[in-house]
Amino acid sequence: MNHILDQDIKYLPGVGPRRKEILSKELGIKTYGDLLEYYPYKYVDRSKIYHIDELSDDMPFVQLKGKILSFDEYAMGIRQKRIVAHFSDGHGVVDLVWFHATQYVYKKYKTNTEYVIFGKPSIFDGRFQFTHPDIDQADQLELSSMGMQPYYITTDKMKKVGLTSRSIEKLTKTLIEKISYQPLSETLPPFIVQSLHLISRDSAFHLVHYPHDTKEMQQARLRIKFEELFYVQLNILRYANERKKKYQGYIFQHVGTKFHYFYNHNLPFTLTDAQKKVMHEIRNDMKTGKQMNRLLQGDVGSGKTLVALMSMLIAIDNGYQTCIMAPTEILAEQHLITIRNFLKDMNIRVELLTSIVKGKKRQTILQGLANGEIQILVGTHSIIENRVVFLHLGLAVIDEQHRFGVKQRAKMWLKGERPPHILVMTATPIPRTLAMTIYGDLDVSVINELPPGRKPIVTQHYFDNQTTSLYGSIRKQILLGRQAYIVFPLIKESEKSDLKNLEEGFEALKDIFPEFKLSKVHGKMKPAEKEAEMHKFVKGETQILVATTVIEVGVNVPNATVMVILDAQRFGLSQLHQLRGRVGRGGDQSFCLLVTTHKLNEITRKRIEIMCETNDGFRIAEADLKLRGPGDLEGTQQSGIAFDLKLANIAQDGQIIQLAREQAQKIIDNDPLCNKTDNQILWEHLKQLRKTHINWAAIS
Repeated sequence: MNHILDQDIKYLPGVGPRRKEILSKELGIKTYGDLLEYYPYKYVDRSKIYHIDELSDDMPFVQLKGKILSFDEYAMGIRQKRIVAHFSDGHGVVDLVWFHATQYVYKKYKTNTEYVIFGKPSIFDGRFQFTHPDIDQADQLELSSMGMQPYYITTDKMKKVGLTSRSIEKLTKTLIEKISYQPLSETLPPFIVQSLHLISRDSAFHLVHYPHDTKEMQQARLRIKFEELFYVQLNILRYANERKKKYQGYIFQHVGTKFHYFYNHNLPFTLTDAQKKVMHEIRNDMKTGKQMNRLLQGDVGSGKTLVALMSMLIAIDNGYQTCIMAPTEILAEQHLITIRNFLKDMNIRVELLTSIVKGKKRQTILQGLANGEIQILVGTHSIIENRVVFLHLGLAVIDEQHRFGVKQRAKMWLKGERPPHILVMTATPIPRTLAMTIYGDLDVSVINELPPGRKPIVTQHYFDNQTTSLYGSIRKQILLGRQAYIVFPLIKESEKSDLKNLEEGFEALKDIFPEFKLSKVHGKMKPAEKEAEMHKFVKGETQILVATTVIEVGVNVPNATVMVILDAQRFGLSQLHQLRGRVGRGGDQSFCLLVTTHKLNEITRKRIEIMCETNDGFRIAEADLKLRGPGDLEGTQQSGIAFDLKLANIAQDGQIIQLAREQAQKIIDNDPLCNKTDNQILWEHLKQLRKTHINWAAIS
């Protein structure tokens, strides 16, 4: 290890205590190593000099070499002026423009001195101009050695103490010169570096900051990205490997009478090929003696609950109890109703345990779990309370698992003499690259087709001045005997203005649809009120449910065929997709109507376009990841792994993640005990990473 990288950043010439404080607070840079790992966000080619007659206004940053001919001043209101310098290289004239620091401009720049100017050309009054360009004296600049100039993200507070992108560049240059006498130690073994044609770690850190050309920049970034992602994958796979060796699973040897009765008499429809494949994977896990840890991904309405129930029946046939844990009481109650309907005429005891189950009823349930009489327990996080004791818990299903923290999920392991099989379900499709990183130690199953008879939902975009047409579409469906959701964007329960919009909107909708009955649901209502309103809608007593996003999860009304989302520009892609999944649950054609303002930025416009183009949750999740990045995606904060990646990007570096995964898997397969001499460099570096700033909390 290079101990110089642990040196306090304040000792680097040009930093000192004040700048150290700002660097630490704003960017988390405390040591030489932190600065070295603060990578440029873009590069500009400084090796080429353009002529003025080659310029066009769609060019990126360019350089010109020439002289200032003269200065002009133009008044811009009280005590404000614009300074314009007329600059020529013998091939034309351009204007250099400053709006601030006027005296500084006159002191710093002179006529008839040769300068290199650098900036983005634009056209004003028919002439090219450069606003606040970078200017260097030509005789002080070694253009041949400049290559690609790095640009670093800086904040307003940094700029106030003179820490601009150029300043960071100079500090980094000082640091690289300081450490150049001692090459940085390698963190990957020669066989990986050579087989993948990677450059050395030492070269990568020099060239990522100061590449001479695009090729060098790409080589440096590839090496650093690969290393970051490789160690994430190596850690996950090592952890998963250790867990598999440590924990034996219950062996469910046979598929018995309860499963067969259900399959032959109660199955509501023929299983899709995807459901059959997933059942086969789960069945294999549970009969091998390994402890199952499987992630079941499937869009809203794809039949995950049915697969979970059939897995539970296998556990019950082998003499074990099962449970399913949901994030909300509404969803838990929905699961209870669904499971009891599925199991009609079967002698299986299914009970509900949430915070509203109290007193004698709760006592009876706790007793039934302890003596084994309850075979399926449906509940919220109440299931993992210490007082809840199972006689033989063999399988635990966790629904919408990203709503639960790592510690909550881990408590499930302590409910028996050995950890139960775990089936984690999510209706939030997770892109493959993200799944490999967040849920890298889980085996992944995917249900990627809908049950027969389901029609794809038609999604349409309305602007908020097209309400006549919108209300007509809603009325047409309700007159056919269908029901509709109208969702208002209450993003945070504390936003009073949103609540006011919903209340006013509800009153307005009653006037617009006087012939129909309306229900209203939002998070500020008491649970009993909310339940009563939802119940009216479920039973068909009201035709329109006006709601906030509390209906995102856990409402199943097959007769509802219209989902209207107002101010859809305020929702993320995943949330829009989840809301859309509330309709399309019966055999009738369903519609999702997205209503927005006319003022849409590019990202929002793309979001709406994607929703109208596809119902495929995985395509939507991939798009969401690209538009928002992994840190914003719902669930990543709860996953147990911090995205402490300095350069690699989960959304854009899928191929490198795949490569890193394959290499890490080879290491684990070849060295399952982690003790081979060839790999010592890996295990040592992994140990160092675990001790430092990366959050390697266990996953699943």
